[in-house]
Amino acid sequence: MAKPVILSVDDDPQVLKAVVRDLRRHYGREYRILQSTDGPSALEALDELKVRGEHVAMVLSDQRMPGMDGTRVLHETISRYPNAKRALLTAYSDIDAAIAAINESHIDYYLLKPWDPPEEKLYPVLTDLLDDWQANFRPGFEGIKIIGDRWSALGHQLRDFLARSHMPYTFLDVETSDEAIELIGSGDGALDLPLVILPGGERMIKPSLAEVAEKMGLQTKADRPFYDLAIVGAGPAGLATAVYGGSEGLATILIEKDAPGGQAGTSSRIENYLGFPSGLSGADLARRAVTQARKFEVEIISPQAVMALRVEGPYRHLDMANGSEISCHSLMLSMGVEWRKLPADGAENLQDRGIYYGAALTEAQRCAGDVVYTVGAGNSAGQAAIYFAKYAQTVVMLVRGSSLEAKMSRYLVDRIFATENIEVKLHSEISACHGEDHLEEIEIRNVVDQSVERTEAGRVFIFIGAAPHTGWLDGQIACDDHGFILTGTDLKAEHLKGWPLERDPYLLETNVPGIFASGDVRHESIKRIASAVGEGSVSVHFVHKHLATL
Repeated sequence: MAKPVILSVDDDPQVLKAVVRDLRRHYGREYRILQSTDGPSALEALDELKVRGEHVAMVLSDQRMPGMDGTRVLHETISRYPNAKRALLTAYSDIDAAIAAINESHIDYYLLKPWDPPEEKLYPVLTDLLDDWQANFRPGFEGIKIIGDRWSALGHQLRDFLARSHMPYTFLDVETSDEAIELIGSGDGALDLPLVILPGGERMIKPSLAEVAEKMGLQTKADRPFYDLAIVGAGPAGLATAVYGGSEGLATILIEKDAPGGQAGTSSRIENYLGFPSGLSGADLARRAVTQARKFEVEIISPQAVMALRVEGPYRHLDMANGSEISCHSLMLSMGVEWRKLPADGAENLQDRGIYYGAALTEAQRCAGDVVYTVGAGNSAGQAAIYFAKYAQTVVMLVRGSSLEAKMSRYLVDRIFATENIEVKLHSEISACHGEDHLEEIEIRNVVDQSVERTEAGRVFIFIGAAPHTGWLDGQIACDDHGFILTGTDLKAEHLKGWPLERDPYLLETNVPGIFASGDVRHESIKRIASAVGEGSVSVHFVHKHLATL
């Protein structure tokens, strides 16, 4: 396979020569560096690359060019290579144009001229963007093949897990793919679906997520029996705790029952996270954090569930779903929350077969030409609606309240109303779901006049509140009436009857010394990614103070 392409565009020969020189010096081994002297020739080059079936990783364009400026070049790139990273090279006086390009054309980054030294001002930014591109790059038919029908619940779960774990896979629909029929026919007898074919040719029939993960080399079991710090839940709070714990020399293990990223990992776009003016997906944020954690020798086991907690003196023991046990001196609970189930007749039987919780980004490209429904009025629902609008004919947002503004950030509200194929239906909820092997119709009830409309629907994505995953704690950790964990000053005298120490619980510490909680699972936490990351980072300070007393 030919190397992916990085295309540099600039009408100034000296600047173009310098950019190409620096790109080839740093990226020449992995990428083919091409150049164009103006916008029209750049777009012609992209068209030719498209015809030849070549991959474009990045387009880096100067802003000020006669005839077609860089913003226009990068905007036109979308229709040719929608997944290519797009960066603008601009002078300080053109920063306003660069910011407008971020908001209107959704470019990925802008760089200021001059960029010397490139080791500090060019390569870190471009490497970050290229790493993002590589994480989502699916060259040809490499990786795992999943054969099944598009409405299989297990098939959806496998695709979603592999996508969030950044494992390349190809899905072959038995209803439309000749290759799928051929591969099934080459097996021994009739096969149950989904069928998973590993890169080496090994076949797995209806495998669990853990079985596939183990075959693909993910760590699903702990390397040692005891750790300074164990973390349950690999959302933003857990990942931040892992990064800081590992960087400060603690023997740290991070345990996640699904794929790292938590609920935030399913977000299609996060645009208000500090330091990322162009935004990033939840999956990209999780991938970066996982890379950081592994850099500091944190063990990450996934998918693996914790079934029970035991406290014995200074030791905390976790009973794992695979029958093993992990012990530690300090424990962080950052399990996050799960979307509440849709309270509609028939919804439970159609979960992952048309009814999906969270963005389920693996379904987006299969929505072409369809009408897609979202339920909810928070930021996650807004981000998902904007993302699905790129693929679906129409996205209908069902909102129980009287406005979007009450629960959604202003920038998302503005973008939703500016997107022509997004329709917002206020005072609306789903009262029933209908379908045999997959969702076919829904009933939409107006909560004001109670009128009901029945309509065809193939995919509905749910974002209606969240419930904490704390049932497995079995009452050992104090929680509020809704199951969220109480910490620090939120703990009252009745929660601390068994508290064995003279000091009060630390900030983020539960009613059991050395057991902490952070992120969305914590009582009255601020449900924002930056807050979760902050809590996870701060908690390591108190972990150290606890360990110092043992």
